Amino acid sequence: MTAEKRLPFASDYQQGAHPRILERLAAANMEANAGYGMDVHSEDARKLIRAACNAPQAEVHFLVGGTQANAVTIDALLAQWQGVVAASSGHVSVHEAGAIEACGHKVIQLPQRDGKLEAADVDALATSWEQDENREHMVMPGLAYISQPTEYGTLYSLRELTALRAACDKHDMRLYVDGARLAYALAAPSNDVTLADLARLADAFYIGGTKCGALLGEAVVFPKPGTCPHFFTLVKRRGALLAKGMVAGIQFETLFSAGESRGRLVTPVASLCIRSRPTRCLSRWTRSATQRCPHASR
Repeated sequence: MTAEKRLPFASDYQQGAHPRILERLAAANMEANAGYGMDVHSEDARKLIRAACNAPQAEVHFLVGGTQANAVTIDALLAQWQGVVAASSGHVSVHEAGAIEACGHKVIQLPQRDGKLEAADVDALATSWEQDENREHMVMPGLAYISQPTEYGTLYSLRELTALRAACDKHDMRLYVDGARLAYALAAPSNDVTLADLARLADAFYIGGTKCGALLGEAVVFPKPGTCPHFFTLVKRRGALLAKGMVAGIQFETLFSAGESRGRLVTPVASLCIRSRPTRCLSRWTRSATQRCPHASR
């Protein structure tokens, strides 16, 4: 009797990349491309991402990894006297080795509820700061951080995301979404948040490649151009810019290219739908990955 082949769930980093990505990288290996993401593949990937997000003017930047994407983007979105509001279980709270704090921004933790940050808690915190006569001696809450899915594998609903946007608007705060495993969320049968919703409600978010079929790379999206002036320079300054930017560009170009009968994001765990509407194309592998997972980490 042959031994049963087990599926590895220890982390998202146990395998390389989807074969189609490796094929595309190999095919383009001897092309002469401009550096730093100025190549034709990166530009094509940006166009595909803008179309998928229904955000034709969006700025799209390719960074090397998730921690870099979080640290550089959050730093760019905040003034130097502001901090990040996150759930106590949030990735920036517990699994990024102080990367946010190293940029000079405190992570202000609030209680997690099924891994989520609740709008009412953000509102209460910001109101408390505004009403405190000693607030000039305190870190100002300037941004709400969430991840979709959460560290526990739970999903924010469109109602919850809309409520967070309203709370942020009430207190002149930014809303940022960590999308390291965003493809899993988009493909989950219970999900009702699309890429277009994220582009409409978030000030910035990123689409994960490293955990979703690519060798490396994350696509940071600013739906409104000019949200963070000189962001490219900040990426370079923080060491998060690929000199051979076409490596990321080719991968996202492949991930967002049309496959089979519908546009799909190709990943080792499933063909995850990443176009404007969530579908039920989730495989049993990804379904397991999007269940509540108390020990999830990057």
